Amino acid sequence: MIQCYSLAKTYGSTPALRDISLELPQGKIIGLLGPNGSGKTTLLKILAGVLQPTSGTALIGGIAPGPVTKAHTSYLPDRCTFDRAMRVDECVKMTADFFADFDTLRAQSMLADLEIPMHAKLKTLSKGTLEKVQLILAMSRQADLYLLDEPIGGVDPAARDYILRTVIENHRPGSTVLISTHLIHDVEPILDGFAFVAGGVVIMSGDAGHAREEHGKSLDEIFRDIFRTAGYRAPTNEGGLY
Repeated sequence: MIQCYSLAKTYGSTPALRDISLELPQGKIIGLLGPNGSGKTTLLKILAGVLQPTSGTALIGGIAPGPVTKAHTSYLPDRCTFDRAMRVDECVKMTADFFADFDTLRAQSMLADLEIPMHAKLKTLSKGTLEKVQLILAMSRQADLYLLDEPIGGVDPAARDYILRTVIENHRPGSTVLISTHLIHDVEPILDGFAFVAGGVVIMSGDAGHAREEHGKSLDEIFRDIFRTAGYRAPTNEGGLY
């Protein structure tokens, strides 16, 4: 589903991605895992067609990110892109207008289940509720690829559980889900595969189950060991931050 070859992105003289070469299969939930500032958001933006790489190649289903791939890719940014003065129902309508594969009835049903008022303005919602609204909109598309940037960052544990459950239950069968996060311990139970990212490079990737079996440790523990050996600051989940 996703192929990256020697992918690099710089902002001025600052490299965000250095040399990303990665192939990710179809039909799996995959974690793009690493600390803040490691290049995860930049990689997702390139795959979503929001940014252009400085060099190298990124392909989705063999096609470079653009209008064709955007029609089949559901992208959840790491921050709200809607006008906060908009109402929830206006966000639903706007998303439906943009994407032919958007399931309005599913979105309305999920919002109703959470008792989120359709006429509430986004600026009146709590951070956790706003995160849920955005996730519902992203997961209500019948996409081939879901790109979710830090969907559980900054929300309480109960909201994290809801978000992860929503991902499992609502992605289209056979689709690929790529979840970017630094909260490895929280997201690990739903992952089929993983890619550890640090300093703009992929330092390890593969099947989650095979990695746990080979190392006799969780992905979270493997990641900490790699960072400790490499001299990086090891991650911690205290307060949901590093």
